[in-house]
Amino acid sequence: MLLRLVIRDFVIVDRLELEFAGGFGALTGETGAGKSILVDALSLALGERGDGSMVRVGAEKAEVSAEFDVTPGSPLADWLAANDFDMDSCILRRIVDAGGRSRAYLNGAAATLGQLREAADFLADIHGQHAHHSLLRADAQRALLDAHAGVQALARDVAAAHAVWRNASTARQAAEKDVAATTRERELLEWQVKELAALAFDAHEWQETEQEQRRLAHAASLLEASDAALAVLDEGQGGGDAALSALQHASVRLTELTSYDAALGDAAALFDSALIQLQESALALRRYRERLDLDPARLTELDARIDAVTQMARKHRATPEELPAVLASMAARLTELTLAADPAALAEREQQAAAAYRALATRLTVERTRAAAALGQTVSAAMQELAMAGGRFEVALTPLDSGVAYGLEAVEFLVTANAGQPLRPLAKVASGGELSRIGLALQVIASQSHAVGTLIFDEVDVGIGGRVAEIVGQMLKQLGTDRQVLCVTHLAQVAARADWQWSIAKETLNEKGGAATVSRVTPLDADGRIEEVARMLGGVRITNTTRQHAREMLEL
Repeated sequence: MLLRLVIRDFVIVDRLELEFAGGFGALTGETGAGKSILVDALSLALGERGDGSMVRVGAEKAEVSAEFDVTPGSPLADWLAANDFDMDSCILRRIVDAGGRSRAYLNGAAATLGQLREAADFLADIHGQHAHHSLLRADAQRALLDAHAGVQALARDVAAAHAVWRNASTARQAAEKDVAATTRERELLEWQVKELAALAFDAHEWQETEQEQRRLAHAASLLEASDAALAVLDEGQGGGDAALSALQHASVRLTELTSYDAALGDAAALFDSALIQLQESALALRRYRERLDLDPARLTELDARIDAVTQMARKHRATPEELPAVLASMAARLTELTLAADPAALAEREQQAAAAYRALATRLTVERTRAAAALGQTVSAAMQELAMAGGRFEVALTPLDSGVAYGLEAVEFLVTANAGQPLRPLAKVASGGELSRIGLALQVIASQSHAVGTLIFDEVDVGIGGRVAEIVGQMLKQLGTDRQVLCVTHLAQVAARADWQWSIAKETLNEKGGAATVSRVTPLDADGRIEEVARMLGGVRITNTTRQHAREMLEL
C-alpha cells in the first residue's frame, strides 16, 4: 500500500509530506482546493507524462516521491529483483523542471518512465472522475472485460499472432502479384551469394594474410638490415677486430682493474651487462636470418588473395571485415525470395499462422465468455442497490466474420435501467446519472479482481446522492477491508464511511513578489470530521442541527 507521499512545488502545492494509513480514506474540501492535485501528483510518480505547467509559479522544478511497502516474495519484489532494483522498499520519484524536462528514479536509481509504469501495475489503480464516459467506447469496454477476466497477456498474444498471420498473408499476395521481379532478384542474389561463399573469407585468416604479405613484401629490407647488424657484431668495421671480440676483451680488462679501484665496479658491471645483451642479440639475429627467406611465389599468391578480397569489399561497398555480415544478409534475403517463389510454401506458412492465431483467439473467447456472464450478473446485482431496481446489465460478445487483432468477437455493454425494457447499448440508453452509477459499479467490481494494494477514486461519485451515495460509501468501505482505498469526494455520505479523513483547503501566502495560493492538507480527528462532514452537508452556514446530523452519520 501507499505509505508516504512527498510533494514539492507541484501546481499550487509548495511542500507536503503525507503519511498514509490502510483501509478507506476520504480526501475532502471545497471545489478547487487541490484535492485532485494530490491524485495528479501521485499519477506523475507512477509514470504519467509531465510538463512544465506542473511546476509551481516561481519555482524551478516540481518533485514528487511516493513510497510503497514491499512484501518479500511478492510479484513486485520479483519484478524489482529482475530489474536490478533494491527490493527492501519501493520509492518512485519524479522531477520535472520548468522547461518540461523530466527525470525518474526508482529506489534511488535512475529509471525510465516505462519502468515506473511497470512498477505501477503492481502498486495502484487510479479511477478518474470521467472514467465512466470512456465506457461508451468499444475499446474501453473490451479492455475492462479483459482486465476483469485477467486475460490482458493473452489478448496481447492474440494481437501479436494476428500480426504474424497478416504479414504471412501479405507476403503470399505480394509473391503472387510480382513473380517476375522476385525471380530476377533471386537469380541475382544466388550469383552474389555463390561468389561471396566461394571467396571463403575468414576474419582471422585475413589478419594472418595481411601480416604475412607485409613480411614477404619487405623481406629484402629485413635481410639487409639483419646482415648489416651481424656484420658489425661479428666481423668488425673496416676489416678490424670483430666488435664482440673487442668488447669482450675490454670487459675482462675493466673487471681486472676494479681490484685497484672499487669505484670502477659499477661501470664495469654495466659494461658487462651490455655485452651480454649484444651477445644474445647476435644469436637472435642469426636464428631470424636462418628462417627469413625470399619467396616470390608465395608473395604473388598473397597479393592475389588480398586483391580479390579488397575488390569484393569495394563491390559491395563494405570493408573486408564486413563481408561475412553481407553474406549472411544476402543469404537471409535469398531464403525469403526462395520461399516467395514457392506459393505452396507461402500458403502453408499463412495457414500455420492463421491456425496459431485462431487457437489463441479461441482461448480468449472462452475466457471472455466466462467473465462476461459473471460480470453481467455482478453488475446487475449492484444496479439494484444503486436505485435501478429491475435494471439489468449484460456483456454481449458478437462473433466476427473474420478474426481481428483483438479477437474473434466484438464486445459491447448492454443495459436496461428499468424492468421490462429490452437491453440496448450502454451509450444509447443510459442517462448521465445512470451512466455514473453503472460506471462506478463497473470500476468497483473491476477493482476487486485486481491484485494491486492501493485503489484511488477521484470524484467518481459525481452525479449521485442520497441513498445511492450511502451505498457507494458502503462499497468503498467494503473494498477497504482488504486493501487501501483513497477517495476524493464531495459527498458527505461517502466521506462518513471512511476509516480516516483529510481536509484539503487553499491558503494565501505573502511571498516575495506578491501573494501566492497554496494547498494545505489537514488530517482530521473525530471533532474535525464532524465539522467537515457538517460543512459538506450544510454549505456556508453550519448549524448545531447540521453538526448533529454529521455526528450521527459518522457514528453509523
